[in-house]
Amino acid sequence: MNTFRTLHRSILVLFAVVVLAIVTLVHFSISKIVAEQSRAQQQSLSPAVSLIVEQLLKPLHTSEALGHSTELVTLMEGDEVDEAAIFKTLNRLEREFGLSFFIASENAKRQFNSDGTTIDLIEGEVSWYFKYRDGPQDAVADIGKWEDTHFYIDLKVFDEDGRFLGFFGVGKSLRSFINVFDSYKEQYGYDFLFVDEKGDIMLSSDPSLVASYSDFTNLSELPWYASLPITVQDEQALNNKLVTIDQKDFLIAEVKLNQFGWTVFLLSPLEDRQTEISQAFIFSVVTLLVVVFSLFLLIYNLLYYFRRDMQPDLIVRHANRLPDRTNLELIYQSLLKEQRSISVILISVDDFGHIIDAHGRNAGDDVLDKVVAYLSDHLREQDVLGRWSSEEFIVLLPQTGPHEAFDTAQNLRHGIATLTPLSESPQLQLTASLGVSFTATTRSMNEVTAHAEDALYQAKRDGHNLVRMQLIE
Repeated sequence: MNTFRTLHRSILVLFAVVVLAIVTLVHFSISKIVAEQSRAQQQSLSPAVSLIVEQLLKPLHTSEALGHSTELVTLMEGDEVDEAAIFKTLNRLEREFGLSFFIASENAKRQFNSDGTTIDLIEGEVSWYFKYRDGPQDAVADIGKWEDTHFYIDLKVFDEDGRFLGFFGVGKSLRSFINVFDSYKEQYGYDFLFVDEKGDIMLSSDPSLVASYSDFTNLSELPWYASLPITVQDEQALNNKLVTIDQKDFLIAEVKLNQFGWTVFLLSPLEDRQTEISQAFIFSVVTLLVVVFSLFLLIYNLLYYFRRDMQPDLIVRHANRLPDRTNLELIYQSLLKEQRSISVILISVDDFGHIIDAHGRNAGDDVLDKVVAYLSDHLREQDVLGRWSSEEFIVLLPQTGPHEAFDTAQNLRHGIATLTPLSESPQLQLTASLGVSFTATTRSMNEVTAHAEDALYQAKRDGHNLVRMQLIE
């Protein structure tokens, strides 16, 4: 009985371990998929951020640093500007930084470019100057010079008294942007859209969307954008939106460029993202299956161990697995040494030879197993059940007096007599005879069992299905 309780507890513990392992691995799998998705998102954004810093923010920071220099303020604050000095400075800056520079002087109402050209700032003809001069922004990003379209960063310049002196700016040809975008698209597979607050596309990796002669393409003109819900279009909230362009799925990520009031939309091909995430998911599932399979193998082997390698002093359900006389002798000595007193019950199935003759050896084995199963379920944990002979069993009852042992024997006798018949032999009624003995001093097992055998044979002589007791004088 103790063995089966141990086995039952072990199965429950293993079941709990399996459930916990599955829950943990499912959580791990979901976390890994989310992490892989985040990693893929970050991996796609990192080059884009590098491009934005290199191509847009670096020119902005360059113009801001130069726009606050004393040299530049000195060139622009006089009532009469020194054109030669201005061109010399702009030409030197172009050589040093590899960018186009300009100064738009408020006093001279003229724009000086680093390529040596000038433009008169006449209201109505040069609209950008007067629009941005009266605007609140100190730094403005714009597209201009349509014969060779440039991206410009215009920075307002003030003297130390806060008087507006004009604009200092830096420009880059859109051809250089397109070349860089092509390189990034070939390497990473995604497209860029730089969009202002009105939805006009200022820069793009698609050359067909780049502004030409002040004609900007608006987001609303793009078929995939027009298919989005109106609320999404109104707010230009495209982050993590899935769109289909030319029968291919793209996932959109947003990067805000607050310095210019722009939003960068990064269109990442979903097929590449799905491949990366699918690989992570497959790895997680395989790991889950391997762990679960390993746990079930562990359970199977533990069950096999309990079935094959039980301790001989533990109770089992099969008669041929009970401890034999040799093992019982060791158990008896150990119990007597520890407990100081012990009762012995010998149990014999009545008419067992007749049962075999009438119903066969298999029926006889079934009878023994049925009796062992009953005895195992109705003994205490400290009691020991063993095989004494072909149709006889022995029960060792430690710390049990003779009268208590006799009562136990009567209960076992009654229980065996009321067992349900074998399904193959419904007419077979089982009974057993029992003999009881007891010792409270150090005696050999043979001496105690000899008295129990005498009591057992007396029960058989008196008519079977009886309990008799013989104590040692």
